[in-house]
Amino acid sequence: MLRRLVFALSSLSMLAAGLSGGACAQGLFGSPPPNAPADDKSPPADDKSPPAATPEGKPTEPAPAAPVLPGSPTAVVKPFYEHLGLELDPAQRKNFIDPAKTVLDKSDALRASGQGECLDPNMALDNSDYDKLAIDKSLRTIEAVNGDQAKVVVAFVVEGHQHRLEWKLNKVGGDWKISDLLSVTGEWALSQYQCE
Repeated sequence: MLRRLVFALSSLSMLAAGLSGGACAQGLFGSPPPNAPADDKSPPADDKSPPAATPEGKPTEPAPAAPVLPGSPTAVVKPFYEHLGLELDPAQRKNFIDPAKTVLDKSDALRASGQGECLDPNMALDNSDYDKLAIDKSLRTIEAVNGDQAKVVVAFVVEGHQHRLEWKLNKVGGDWKISDLLSVTGEWALSQYQCE
């Protein structure tokens, strides 16, 4: 009985050793990944190794973002990250509708009266201090359109802190207009400000 057990274990170990070599790479347990070398010495898929390097030894960059389509919700939001503080510029009111427009108009009136400011000058950055170069490197957008409504989620990193904002837009007369700006990170919404 003991002899059969030893024989079975030794056969099993030899089988395992043989399978861990070329058999797996030959696709006996599923097809090999595309362009896999015959001896399959590549790291496992869940390996956390650094990104591959180019022949010059420089790390490869992530794939570039898809181009922003003219007239899209993202195209309406993008200028607010190219020219910080643009949301407070009265000339930009054409890009807003209520409830955001009303809050911005009341903020303008308060500022004009000399009674102070109601809104932070960098709301698009989640009211954080900023380093434009760092934000430009980390800035990512995702757009979701549902009929005449859209959301553009903007994510970026400032001084090691992740920020995420959601721009809500509605289609009015064929153009996308911003109806609200919400901070997912800071838990505030432009529409909730009382500028009086």
